[in-house]
Amino acid sequence: MKLGMIGLGKMGYNLVLNMKDAGHEVVAYNRSKEAVTRIIDEGVQGVFTIEDLFARLDERKIVWMMIPSGKAVDDMIQTVVPFMNEGDILIDGGNSFYKDTIRRFGEMKKIGIHYVDAGTSGGTSGARYGACTMVGGEPHVVSELVELFQSISKKDGFGYFGSPGAGHFVKMVHNGIEYGMMQAIGEGFDILRASSFELDFEKIARVWNHGSIIESSLMKDVQNALTKDPNLENIDGIVDDSGEGQWTIEEAFRLKVSIPVIAASLFARYKSKDNLKFSEKIVAAMRNEFGGHAVYKK
Repeated sequence: MKLGMIGLGKMGYNLVLNMKDAGHEVVAYNRSKEAVTRIIDEGVQGVFTIEDLFARLDERKIVWMMIPSGKAVDDMIQTVVPFMNEGDILIDGGNSFYKDTIRRFGEMKKIGIHYVDAGTSGGTSGARYGACTMVGGEPHVVSELVELFQSISKKDGFGYFGSPGAGHFVKMVHNGIEYGMMQAIGEGFDILRASSFELDFEKIARVWNHGSIIESSLMKDVQNALTKDPNLENIDGIVDDSGEGQWTIEEAFRLKVSIPVIAASLFARYKSKDNLKFSEKIVAAMRNEFGGHAVYKK
C-alpha cells in the first residue's frame, strides 16, 4: 500500500520504518527538516512540503497523521483538505480525544473524505517492531486498511472496535489504566526503598518481570531504567500527563463509573509538580495549632 505520513516524532518516525519493513511505500513529511533528512537516510521517500507529499501519492490518497492531539490536528486537517478528493482516507493515529474525533469525522463526511481513528500503543519499540492498534471508523473504509494495520501490529494486536471515535475511546481508557499501573509500581518501589534492607532494585525488577503476576512491559521499562541509573539519581520526580488520564476520569464521571485508582494516579502526577507543597504546610500548621505537634521550618 502507498500512503503518506505526516509527523515524524518518536512514534511517527518508528511507524514509518515499521511500514517500510512491512512492504508499504511511504512518503513522509515533517515540519522539522532534520527529521525528514533522517528518514531519507533510512531509504524512505521524504518531502519538505505538504504539496510535494500529495504530489507523490496515488490518485486515491491515504494519509496517516501522527501529531499531537488538539488544535494541531484541526490545523493539519485544514492544511491537507485542499489537496484531498472525495473518497480519500485520512487516518489520525495520535491520542486525540474521541469526541473531537467524532466531530472531525462528521466534518470530513460532509465533503466526502473518509476519516479513521487509530489509537496506537506500544511505545517507540512497538511503533518500530509491532504496535497495538485500536481502530474506529466506518466498516467499509476500515476494511480497506486491515492489511495495513495488521502488518504494523503485533500478532493479535490489531482490533476494529466500531463506529468513528471508538478506536480513540478504547485508547483513552487504555492510557487511564496505564496511569494506575505505573503509579502502583512506583509506590511499590517507594516501600522497597524505605525498608531497612539493602535491596538491589534492578534485580527486583528483573525477577518480577520473569514469571511473576506483575510481569509486564512496564516492569521491563523499570528494569531498563534502573540498569542505567540504579537509584534514579539523574531523574527528577516530576511526572507529566498528556490528557488521556483526565479524559478517562471525566468520562467516568459522565458514566457514573467508579475509578478511584486511575483518579488517584492522575492526582499524584499533579502533586509531583507541586514545589510549594502548600497543602502539606496547611496540614502541618493545623496539627501544630490543635495539638502542638512539631513543624519543620526552613
